[in-house]
Amino acid sequence: METKAPTPLAVLVGIQTPDVDDVAHQASLEELGRLVKTLGYEVVGTLSQHREGTGRAALLGSGKLAELAALTGGSGVVGSMAPPPKSKARQRFEGAAGTVTADEPEAEGARRPGYVIVDHELSPSQIRNLERATGAEVLDRTGVIVEIFHRHARTREAKLQVEMARLKYVAPRLRETGGGGGRQQGPGAGESTLALDRRKIRDRLSELKDQLEAVQRDGDQRRSARRDQLRVALVGYTNAGKSSLMRALTGSEVLVEDKLFATLDTTVRILQPETRPRVLVSDTVGFIKQLPHDLVASFRSTLAEALEASLLLFVVDASDPTYEAQLEVSRGVLREIGADSVPSRLVLNKLDRIDEAGREALRLRHPDAIMLSAHVPADVSALRDTIIAYFEAAMVEDVLVLPYARQGLIGEVYESARVLSEEYDETGRVLKVRGLPAALERLRRSLAA
Repeated sequence: METKAPTPLAVLVGIQTPDVDDVAHQASLEELGRLVKTLGYEVVGTLSQHREGTGRAALLGSGKLAELAALTGGSGVVGSMAPPPKSKARQRFEGAAGTVTADEPEAEGARRPGYVIVDHELSPSQIRNLERATGAEVLDRTGVIVEIFHRHARTREAKLQVEMARLKYVAPRLRETGGGGGRQQGPGAGESTLALDRRKIRDRLSELKDQLEAVQRDGDQRRSARRDQLRVALVGYTNAGKSSLMRALTGSEVLVEDKLFATLDTTVRILQPETRPRVLVSDTVGFIKQLPHDLVASFRSTLAEALEASLLLFVVDASDPTYEAQLEVSRGVLREIGADSVPSRLVLNKLDRIDEAGREALRLRHPDAIMLSAHVPADVSALRDTIIAYFEAAMVEDVLVLPYARQGLIGEVYESARVLSEEYDETGRVLKVRGLPAALERLRRSLAA
């Protein structure tokens, strides 16, 4: 009978620098804990220290390092000559098709945490030093996020994007295996194992780039076909409730989980009840502080939904005490891709978790925000009305003539505009319509072709 592997155990480590207050520091560690839980690990301890910065060779002071080593069963000594465990980066590289699993556990009751998860980005030497001192695998915040993206990617495009980001993260963190890393024989002779591995990564990245460009060309064509349609993009911090709101607005069965990064692939659905012209709603990948730049850069198509939207809805978990910092992270990422010029509205979500005094404070601080709970139908209906009113304000009325020989285009007219009246004369069907100027101009060109 096959037994289930035990849940990997992890200890969280955080450094509180002078520019970070207690609330932000605690919130960051709690968020890291949720990231680790999303990976399927169990957090069994948290260790924190006040320091001027995170640049020390071992990150922690000697006392805290010894405290951490006592939890993991390590020596607590950075300079130990015992060979460090095979690096997480090398495990990922050698087993790129699968996910990293925990080491074999010790006897029940004697299990120690096999992972140390640090709430900062670490240099390769810092990771190596911590591994030597603790005897555990060490992952930094970036590594955790990259691993989650790797596990959650579903579409071909997302998988290609994540593999590229993963290899870029792994490459500088590779080191020789315990066998000494001798010279290769045959092809590539003269290269060390490490140099050969890095060359393989460069070749693979080039291959992935070509494949991704081909996939993205198809995606660009699909988005181009929707260019004149009314599009709303839900953007915001991970787990802010975007997917729940997407489901409520469109009636679609999109994945809704209380996990960070449950959504990686863009989902586009029609606003329900359907309007004329139709309004498309897209759910995008969530943002997070210290989101690796390579992931931001690689998720070009996901973020392009935001860049090309007619309206952005910044969805915020208003019940989170750090929601304003999360909102700034989201705006910062969109500034990075040039989407800060797209018209936007702030949506304060999860109002059902806030008491009346808290709601009043939010109204005073954000008087123009849309306040709702994605689980309250009346709130969702009001948001739908707000979306429709926004687009109505930009629409104009016009008259189109559909020649009798071009009646096959009537479906396109009804999809792109609202038909207010229909009459017939000797030239064809005369339609009084209301829609966006760009969409009406496109229809006029189609009818004249």
